[in-house]
Amino acid sequence: MKVKVDQERCQGHTLCAMRAPEVFELDDVDGHSSPVSEDVPPGQEGAVQEAVRSCPERAISVS
Repeated sequence: MKVKVDQERCQGHTLCAMRAPEVFELDDVDGHSSPVSEDVPPGQEGAVQEAVRSCPERAISVS
C-alpha cells in the first residue's frame, strides 16, 4: 500500500498524524502533513485507512 498527501488540499488539521503517527509527519511551520515514506509500513494499513476517513479536506489517497 502506498499513501500520498495532496499538499494543496491539506489544511494542517493534524488528524492523520493522530490516527497514524508512524506514517505521517507534520511540518513545524504550518502543520501540513506528509507521509514519512510513500510505502505504508506493515501493520499500519488500518491506521492509514482511518486517517483517510478522518481527513476533512480529503487530501490523503492510498493505492
